[in-house]
Amino acid sequence: MIQFTILMIPFVGTTLGSMMVFFMKEKVSLKIEKLLLGFAAGVMVAASVWSLLIPAIEMTEERATASWFPAVVGFLLGILFLLAIDSLVPHLHMDSDKPEGVKSSFSKTTMMMLAVTIHNIPEGMAVGVTCAGALSQNANITLAGAMVLSLGIAIQNFPEGAIISMPLKGQGMKKGKAFWYGMLSGVVEPIGGFVTVLLTSQIVPLLPYLLAFAAGAMFYVVVEELIPEAQSGEHSNIGTIGSALGFALMMVLDVALG
Repeated sequence: MIQFTILMIPFVGTTLGSMMVFFMKEKVSLKIEKLLLGFAAGVMVAASVWSLLIPAIEMTEERATASWFPAVVGFLLGILFLLAIDSLVPHLHMDSDKPEGVKSSFSKTTMMMLAVTIHNIPEGMAVGVTCAGALSQNANITLAGAMVLSLGIAIQNFPEGAIISMPLKGQGMKKGKAFWYGMLSGVVEPIGGFVTVLLTSQIVPLLPYLLAFAAGAMFYVVVEELIPEAQSGEHSNIGTIGSALGFALMMVLDVALG
Protein backbone atom coordinates (compact mmCIF):
# COMPACT_ATOMS: atom_id res chain seq x y z
CA MET A 1 0.00 0.00 0.00
CA ILE A 2 2.80 2.42 0.88
CA GLN A 3 4.47 1.74 -2.47
CA PHE A 4 1.21 2.52 -4.29
CA THR A 5 0.95 5.81 -2.41
CA ILE A 6 4.53 6.76 -3.23
CA LEU A 7 3.99 6.06 -6.93
CA MET A 8 0.76 8.08 -7.07
CA ILE A 9 1.95 11.20 -5.21
CA PRO A 10 3.60 12.86 -8.25
CA PHE A 11 0.39 12.41 -10.26
CA VAL A 12 -1.56 14.08 -7.44
CA GLY A 13 0.85 17.01 -7.63
CA THR A 14 0.22 17.39 -11.36
CA THR A 15 -3.54 17.17 -10.85
CA LEU A 16 -3.57 19.81 -8.12
CA GLY A 17 -1.45 22.11 -10.25
CA SER A 18 -3.78 21.66 -13.21
CA MET A 19 -6.73 22.62 -10.98
CA MET A 20 -5.30 26.15 -10.71
CA VAL A 21 -6.91 26.82 -14.08
CA PHE A 22 -10.30 26.98 -12.33
CA PHE A 23 -9.09 29.95 -10.28
CA MET A 24 -7.63 31.74 -13.29
CA LYS A 25 -9.29 34.89 -14.60
CA GLU A 26 -6.81 36.08 -17.19
CA LYS A 27 -3.52 34.85 -18.61
CA VAL A 28 -0.95 33.64 -16.10
CA SER A 29 1.42 36.39 -14.99
CA LEU A 30 4.84 36.24 -16.66
CA LYS A 31 6.53 36.71 -13.28
CA ILE A 32 4.63 33.80 -11.76
CA GLU A 33 5.40 31.62 -14.77
CA LYS A 34 9.11 32.40 -14.47
CA LEU A 35 9.06 31.66 -10.74
CA LEU A 36 7.30 28.32 -11.26
CA LEU A 37 9.63 27.26 -14.08
CA GLY A 38 12.71 28.14 -12.03
CA PHE A 39 11.32 26.39 -8.96
CA ALA A 40 10.66 23.21 -10.94
CA ALA A 41 14.21 23.31 -12.34
CA GLY A 42 15.74 23.69 -8.88
CA VAL A 43 13.73 20.79 -7.45
CA MET A 44 14.71 18.49 -10.31
CA VAL A 45 18.43 19.31 -10.07
CA ALA A 46 18.47 18.69 -6.31
CA ALA A 47 16.50 15.45 -6.72
CA SER A 48 18.94 14.28 -9.39
CA VAL A 49 21.90 14.79 -7.05
CA TRP A 50 20.68 13.74 -3.59
CA SER A 51 18.00 11.18 -4.46
CA LEU A 52 19.59 9.55 -7.49
CA LEU A 53 23.29 10.17 -8.18
CA ILE A 54 24.57 10.02 -4.60
CA PRO A 55 22.72 6.73 -3.83
CA ALA A 56 24.00 5.32 -7.14
CA ILE A 57 27.60 6.11 -6.12
CA GLU A 58 27.15 4.80 -2.56
CA MET A 59 25.73 1.51 -3.84
CA THR A 60 28.95 0.76 -5.73
CA GLU A 61 31.54 1.98 -3.20
CA GLU A 62 32.19 -1.57 -1.91
CA ARG A 63 32.44 -3.13 -5.36
CA ALA A 64 35.59 -3.67 -7.37
CA THR A 65 34.35 -1.25 -10.02
CA ALA A 66 35.16 2.40 -9.50
CA SER A 67 32.24 3.87 -7.55
CA TRP A 68 31.80 6.68 -10.05
CA PHE A 69 31.61 4.44 -13.12
CA PRO A 70 27.94 3.33 -12.99
CA ALA A 71 26.88 6.87 -12.09
CA VAL A 72 28.70 8.41 -15.05
CA VAL A 73 27.60 5.75 -17.54
CA GLY A 74 23.96 5.82 -16.39
CA PHE A 75 23.90 9.62 -16.32
CA LEU A 76 25.20 9.95 -19.88
CA LEU A 77 22.84 7.23 -21.14
CA GLY A 78 19.93 9.11 -19.58
CA ILE A 79 21.01 12.26 -21.40
CA LEU A 80 21.30 10.39 -24.71
CA PHE A 81 17.91 8.69 -24.19
CA LEU A 82 16.07 11.99 -23.75
CA LEU A 83 18.07 13.55 -26.56
CA ALA A 84 16.93 10.75 -28.88
CA ILE A 85 13.29 11.14 -27.83
CA ASP A 86 13.54 14.91 -28.13
CA SER A 87 14.89 14.55 -31.67
CA LEU A 88 12.66 11.75 -32.96
CA VAL A 89 9.27 12.45 -31.39
CA PRO A 90 7.40 15.47 -32.81
CA HIS A 91 6.59 17.87 -29.99
CA LEU A 92 6.44 21.53 -29.07
CA HIS A 93 9.20 23.03 -26.95
CA MET A 94 7.97 25.08 -24.01
CA ASP A 95 9.49 28.29 -25.41
CA SER A 96 8.37 27.87 -29.00
CA ASP A 97 5.14 28.33 -30.96
CA LYS A 98 6.21 26.02 -33.79
CA PRO A 99 7.29 22.42 -33.37
CA GLU A 100 10.73 21.77 -34.77
CA GLY A 101 10.68 19.79 -38.01
CA VAL A 102 6.96 18.97 -37.70
CA LYS A 103 4.25 19.57 -40.27
CA SER A 104 1.31 21.77 -39.36
CA SER A 105 -1.02 18.75 -39.21
CA PHE A 106 -0.10 18.38 -35.54
CA SER A 107 -2.08 20.78 -33.36
CA LYS A 108 -0.34 22.96 -30.79
CA THR A 109 -2.25 21.17 -28.01
CA THR A 110 -1.00 17.80 -29.25
CA MET A 111 2.56 19.13 -29.36
CA MET A 112 2.23 20.44 -25.81
CA MET A 113 0.98 17.09 -24.53
CA LEU A 114 3.87 15.26 -26.21
CA ALA A 115 6.36 17.67 -24.69
CA VAL A 116 5.01 17.20 -21.16
CA THR A 117 4.89 13.43 -21.60
CA ILE A 118 8.57 13.49 -22.53
CA HIS A 119 9.29 15.58 -19.43
CA ASN A 120 7.48 13.14 -17.15
CA ILE A 121 9.23 9.99 -18.37
CA PRO A 122 12.36 10.44 -16.21
CA GLU A 123 10.31 11.48 -13.18
CA GLY A 124 8.19 8.31 -13.25
CA MET A 125 11.34 6.25 -13.77
CA ALA A 126 13.06 7.92 -10.83
CA VAL A 127 10.25 7.16 -8.37
CA GLY A 128 9.85 3.61 -9.67
CA VAL A 129 13.58 2.89 -9.42
CA THR A 130 13.82 4.18 -5.85
CA CYS A 131 10.77 2.14 -4.83
CA ALA A 132 12.34 -0.92 -6.46
CA GLY A 133 15.56 -0.27 -4.54
CA ALA A 134 13.67 0.00 -1.26
CA LEU A 135 11.76 -3.22 -1.96
CA SER A 136 15.04 -4.99 -2.63
CA GLN A 137 16.11 -3.91 0.90
CA ASN A 138 19.13 -2.06 -0.39
CA ALA A 139 20.75 -0.22 2.50
CA ASN A 140 21.30 2.91 0.41
CA ILE A 141 17.63 3.31 -0.54
CA THR A 142 14.76 3.31 1.95
CA LEU A 143 11.02 3.80 1.61
CA ALA A 144 11.48 7.11 3.45
CA GLY A 145 13.97 8.17 0.78
CA ALA A 146 11.58 7.07 -1.97
CA MET A 147 8.80 9.04 -0.28
CA VAL A 148 10.98 12.18 -0.15
CA LEU A 149 11.78 11.90 -3.85
CA SER A 150 8.11 11.35 -4.66
CA LEU A 151 7.11 14.41 -2.62
CA GLY A 152 9.81 16.48 -4.26
CA ILE A 153 8.64 15.53 -7.73
CA ALA A 154 5.02 16.20 -6.70
CA ILE A 155 6.05 19.68 -5.55
CA GLN A 156 7.76 20.18 -8.90
CA ASN A 157 4.72 18.79 -10.74
CA PHE A 158 2.38 21.32 -9.13
CA PRO A 159 3.77 24.29 -11.07
CA GLU A 160 4.22 22.05 -14.12
CA GLY A 161 0.52 21.17 -14.13
CA ALA A 162 -0.35 24.85 -13.78
CA ILE A 163 2.06 25.79 -16.57
CA ILE A 164 0.26 23.35 -18.89
CA SER A 165 -3.39 24.05 -18.09
CA MET A 166 -3.28 27.80 -17.54
CA PRO A 167 -1.66 28.76 -20.87
CA LEU A 168 -4.16 26.50 -22.66
CA LYS A 169 -6.96 28.44 -20.98
CA GLY A 170 -5.25 31.68 -21.99
CA GLN A 171 -5.33 30.48 -25.61
CA GLY A 172 -9.11 30.11 -25.46
CA MET A 173 -9.59 26.50 -24.34
CA LYS A 174 -12.39 25.83 -21.83
CA LYS A 175 -11.27 25.43 -18.22
CA GLY A 176 -12.49 21.84 -17.92
CA LYS A 177 -10.65 20.71 -21.04
CA ALA A 178 -7.49 22.60 -20.05
CA PHE A 179 -7.58 20.87 -16.65
CA TRP A 180 -8.06 17.50 -18.34
CA TYR A 181 -5.01 18.00 -20.55
CA GLY A 182 -2.92 19.14 -17.61
CA MET A 183 -3.96 16.14 -15.50
CA LEU A 184 -3.34 13.65 -18.31
CA SER A 185 0.21 14.98 -18.69
CA GLY A 186 1.09 13.25 -15.40
CA VAL A 187 -0.42 9.82 -16.13
CA VAL A 188 2.83 8.46 -17.55
CA GLU A 189 4.55 8.80 -14.16
CA PRO A 190 2.62 6.23 -12.08
CA ILE A 191 2.42 3.88 -15.09
CA GLY A 192 6.19 3.96 -15.54
CA GLY A 193 6.69 3.59 -11.80
CA PHE A 194 4.43 0.52 -11.55
CA VAL A 195 6.18 -1.20 -14.46
CA THR A 196 9.57 -0.55 -12.86
CA VAL A 197 8.46 -1.98 -9.50
CA LEU A 198 7.05 -5.09 -11.18
CA LEU A 199 10.49 -5.70 -12.67
CA THR A 200 12.28 -5.25 -9.33
CA SER A 201 13.97 -8.67 -9.24
CA GLN A 202 15.36 -8.18 -12.73
CA ILE A 203 16.65 -4.63 -12.24
CA VAL A 204 18.31 -4.89 -8.80
CA PRO A 205 21.81 -5.57 -10.24
CA LEU A 206 21.37 -2.54 -12.51
CA LEU A 207 20.04 -0.17 -9.85
CA PRO A 208 23.11 2.13 -9.76
CA TYR A 209 22.93 2.55 -13.53
CA LEU A 210 19.16 3.06 -13.51
CA LEU A 211 19.28 5.65 -10.74
CA ALA A 212 21.92 7.61 -12.62
CA PHE A 213 19.98 7.11 -15.88
CA ALA A 214 16.93 8.75 -14.33
CA ALA A 215 19.14 11.57 -13.03
CA GLY A 216 20.58 12.18 -16.49
CA ALA A 217 17.15 12.23 -18.08
CA MET A 218 15.87 14.72 -15.50
CA PHE A 219 18.97 16.87 -15.95
CA TYR A 220 18.37 16.96 -19.70
CA VAL A 221 14.83 18.25 -19.16
CA VAL A 222 16.08 21.00 -16.86
CA VAL A 223 18.83 22.22 -19.19
CA GLU A 224 16.92 21.79 -22.45
CA GLU A 225 13.52 23.13 -21.45
CA LEU A 226 13.05 24.62 -18.00
CA ILE A 227 16.10 26.84 -17.59
CA PRO A 228 16.00 28.36 -21.11
CA GLU A 229 12.32 29.24 -20.67
CA ALA A 230 12.84 30.61 -17.15
CA GLN A 231 15.75 32.78 -18.35
CA SER A 232 14.34 34.04 -21.65
CA GLY A 233 12.98 37.58 -21.99
CA GLU A 234 12.14 39.72 -19.00
CA HIS A 235 12.22 38.84 -15.28
CA SER A 236 14.95 36.21 -15.65
CA ASN A 237 16.08 37.04 -12.11
CA ILE A 238 12.75 35.74 -10.81
CA GLY A 239 13.45 32.43 -12.53
CA THR A 240 16.84 32.32 -10.82
CA ILE A 241 15.27 32.96 -7.42
CA GLY A 242 12.72 30.22 -8.08
CA SER A 243 15.52 27.79 -8.96
CA ALA A 244 17.35 28.57 -5.73
CA LEU A 245 14.20 28.11 -3.66
CA GLY A 246 13.32 24.82 -5.34
CA PHE A 247 16.85 23.47 -4.96
CA ALA A 248 17.04 24.48 -1.29
CA LEU A 249 13.64 22.95 -0.46
CA MET A 250 14.40 19.62 -2.12
CA MET A 251 17.85 19.52 -0.52
CA VAL A 252 16.36 20.06 2.94
CA LEU A 253 13.67 17.40 2.37
CA ASP A 254 16.17 14.84 1.15
CA VAL A 255 18.86 15.42 3.79
CA ALA A 256 16.46 15.82 6.72
CA LEU A 257 13.98 13.06 5.86
CA GLY A 258 15.81 10.78 3.45
